[in-house]
Amino acid sequence: MTALPRHVASSNDLHDVCWLRSSYSTGANNCVETARPGTGSGAGLLAVRDSKDPAGPALLFSPESWAGFTAAFQS
Repeated sequence: MTALPRHVASSNDLHDVCWLRSSYSTGANNCVETARPGTGSGAGLLAVRDSKDPAGPALLFSPESWAGFTAAFQS
């Protein structure tokens, strides 16, 4: 990854986002959720949070950093 992710103390601070869960996720809630904030300090970035703690912290990645991270798992 080229840039360190930004930290948001609470996912509730990201307003008007639609959190999505992977289609590979099971019903056990052991996954991450992603969202694309359209406004505010997270605009243009990808937000990632723990599905077990929806009001907890989130990380904000640039699209390029997230693509590089996920590419490491596609072998």
